[in-house]
Amino acid sequence: MTTPVLSKRYYLTIYFVTWLVIIVVHAALLFFLYDTSLTESIADSVVFNVLFAIAGYTLWFVIRYNLKEKPSGFDLLFQHLMVAGAIIAIWFLVSYYTLTSLFSADADYVQFLKTSAPWRIITGLFYYIVYVLIYYLILYYEDLQEKLKHEGELKTLVKEAELVALKSQINPHFLFNSLNSISSLTLSHPGKAQEMVIKLSDFLRYSLSSDRKTTTTLENEFENISRYLDIEKVRFGKRLNFVPDIPAQCLGAEVPGLILQPLIENAIKHGVYNSTEEVKIALSCQINDDFVTINISNKYDPAAIRKKGEGIGLKNIRNRLVLIYHRNDLLLTNSDGKTYQATLKIPLIKPA
Repeated sequence: MTTPVLSKRYYLTIYFVTWLVIIVVHAALLFFLYDTSLTESIADSVVFNVLFAIAGYTLWFVIRYNLKEKPSGFDLLFQHLMVAGAIIAIWFLVSYYTLTSLFSADADYVQFLKTSAPWRIITGLFYYIVYVLIYYLILYYEDLQEKLKHEGELKTLVKEAELVALKSQINPHFLFNSLNSISSLTLSHPGKAQEMVIKLSDFLRYSLSSDRKTTTTLENEFENISRYLDIEKVRFGKRLNFVPDIPAQCLGAEVPGLILQPLIENAIKHGVYNSTEEVKIALSCQINDDFVTINISNKYDPAAIRKKGEGIGLKNIRNRLVLIYHRNDLLLTNSDGKTYQATLKIPLIKPA
């Protein structure tokens, strides 16, 4: 892993400029306040600060790989004291002997190096503390970003699992009834039974394949609904009258897969199932503003004994719409006592 200083050119520039400013200020203080020569002031500043810049750079690896674990407060303090003592001692001794060898002829400057040792060590300790604080902030930021990334990945996986689970909830009664209808047709109308088996196979294939993607076109959804209705018409005959009105501009709209079948199923269950007469189920579509709006309506007899249900289909749709579009106002239902209507609004902007 690279160090924060080298991770971006911007950070390297900041690091270089910061130490350059420190070197200039250090040399100026020595020259104007301590009456050292310009050469000695510059050399003193360069040696002490460049060496600590190098030491501070390598300190990242010590903290990143050796001190990142979470020991007790006492152990952490002890470890930092040991590391700080070692780094400051090596830094000061190397700087001291480098400068004394360069300016050994100047006794006053060598004496100045000896007498200034305490404040240089304090300065080194201050540098160490600043480095440690900055590096720990970087580590905290990295851990936070990694945690957020993992949480995001987990949420994505959970969302995908929930969508798969919701889309896989095919009404078992529909499958059982379809198989029973096929069974009865095998004797009276073998050709029609074969046709129904093909349609059921295509319907189930579409239901399974749609789990692989979040959305599909309204045209694909409508084709699947047609297969579903062809199967149901075998059971209900002329009682089921489906009247679609889907303009060509709506067919290419992206909608969640298997979003319409539960609405049609709901209309059949509460309209056609309890009726002895023809029941019209109307489906219309229009594009306005930023939505494709789909209306499904059916007549029903309020006096008839309604088929019991848990409302799983509508709840399923609402849950999926919230998961995909993060909105809970995309499915509206209302009834005037004779007609039941479901309005589905799908944003034209594809979900992220």
